[in-house]
Amino acid sequence: MLPTLRQLQYLKLLAHHQSFMAASEAAHVSQPALSSGIAELEKILGARLVDRARGKVILTKVGEETLKRAEDILARAEDLVEAAQAANHPLSGRFRLGVIPTVAPYLLPKALVSLRKEFPQLKLFLREDQTARLITALKSGSLDAAIIALPYDLGGLDHAFICRDAILAATPCDHPLARGTSISPDDLKSEELILLEDGHCLRDHALGACQWNGGSNVDMTGPQTLAGGFAATSLNTLVQMVGSGLGVSLLPAMAVEAGLAGGSEVSIRPLSSDKAFRDIVVIWRAGSSRAAEARLLAKTLQA
Repeated sequence: MLPTLRQLQYLKLLAHHQSFMAASEAAHVSQPALSSGIAELEKILGARLVDRARGKVILTKVGEETLKRAEDILARAEDLVEAAQAANHPLSGRFRLGVIPTVAPYLLPKALVSLRKEFPQLKLFLREDQTARLITALKSGSLDAAIIALPYDLGGLDHAFICRDAILAATPCDHPLARGTSISPDDLKSEELILLEDGHCLRDHALGACQWNGGSNVDMTGPQTLAGGFAATSLNTLVQMVGSGLGVSLLPAMAVEAGLAGGSEVSIRPLSSDKAFRDIVVIWRAGSSRAAEARLLAKTLQA
């Protein structure tokens, strides 16, 4: 006898809500029905999946492993249904797309207009988050695709190219480096470098663009902050800090072209490095039945 999709869904909801009552409400069933479903699942698998401790529901080690496999099964089942429904109408109906914060405000506004015109039946649900969390949501089936920047480890995922985005140097307007037509990474070694806080992949891309090694005074492994312990939480904040004379930074060209530095006391110069770029791509689960739609999305966004 095999577990049912409903039983696996009960387990997923129970792990998320950590409460039989809350999970049953989310599943739109009675609490006894959900408890019975979990008990039947444990009977089929021959192992205890759930522990009740101090009013909370905690998965056992077997339960955690079962949940990982259940999420994959449920994601593939959803793919099956959505692919069948959209077989003759690509990019129609619900499509859940994740986007990183350093891309979303600059790529999507014009792209969404084009997508709406070309695919009027598309119902696009957007989630803006950092790369690691988007990939977790993608692998668990909470997202159909995501837009991120490479390089990044894409184990178990496929991708399609959208565009190459240059990484530019940003300094205060009255800074000596602003007098030149371009800035070398070596010129930045002695400067106070301001980057986004940990978790933003643009931080790693910026450091990679400079190709600094252990001989520089920049620690590529530790947090890159101001002397006072500050780090920018967004590109807007970062530009304001540079404009105030607190340091220099590295910005994505798409943000600059969208007017990020407009009206601020910030000078933008090309970074003289053959690694000064990031590749913007659409990613999806390897083997996903929505792969063709993800590729079509990437092709549309290229325009």
